[in-house]
Amino acid sequence: MSLNQKDLEQGLAAYKKSRKRELLRMMLLSALGIAAFLVIWQLVVQFKLVNVRNLPAPSKVVETILYKISNKNPDGNTLGTNILASLQVALSGFILALVIGIPLGLFMGWFTPVDKFVRPVFELLRPVPPIAWIPVVVVFVGIDLKAKATIIFLSVFVPCVINSYTGIKLTKRTLINVAKTFGAGNFETFIKVGIPSAMPMVFTGVRTALGGAWSTLVAAEMLAAKAGLGYMLQVGRNVARADVVVAGMVTISVLGALMALVLGIIEKRVLKWKLER
Repeated sequence: MSLNQKDLEQGLAAYKKSRKRELLRMMLLSALGIAAFLVIWQLVVQFKLVNVRNLPAPSKVVETILYKISNKNPDGNTLGTNILASLQVALSGFILALVIGIPLGLFMGWFTPVDKFVRPVFELLRPVPPIAWIPVVVVFVGIDLKAKATIIFLSVFVPCVINSYTGIKLTKRTLINVAKTFGAGNFETFIKVGIPSAMPMVFTGVRTALGGAWSTLVAAEMLAAKAGLGYMLQVGRNVARADVVVAGMVTISVLGALMALVLGIIEKRVLKWKLER
């Protein structure tokens, strides 16, 4: 082994070690930020700077979450039942929007006839808020799981299309010309050059869509729901249980963070070719 190879391996090992230290430091900093937020929240409630009926202490929220794990009051469901119901609704609409929205955006961005055919309709529907579709969905779909998933779908579909469209539009012309120089046709260039180039923007759209799915969840579960985190929030509000409302909000935020973490792992695996900055 040459001296240069040894130096290269040592440098690579040192780089990986420094990256791990930096990652650990950032994780500790994030943990400290969360801890500081919780301490300030606890102190604000403890010193009665706000009405306890309106803002329960973190300790009370944790107590309510632990209580809801095995108890059904006040909404008639345990926390696990509500989580499973919400995941079913959120993931149904979310996955359907990804399956339809991402390919549609890619095709619109690459093939001009598809863009000219679809874009006018898309631009007419895009400004309409997802919640505004609720009366229409109730009339045509009903009030079951399909209706709730449709509301989630409408909130997720738009960012998937827009980011996929933008990502493939940003494909470097140099890469396209090189592919064509080596004899690749338009569709082959689309598959081998356009789609990989668009992937960073596609994942950005998926991240945005994931947030949209959870933010629309409460509105979706207004449709005669009997279980779900959104339903739990509404019941907590109706019976003036701020601790139940905040416990539902915390659960939604934790689930959203876990799904974002899983999405980040998938993104790293799909975009292994992308150099780290």
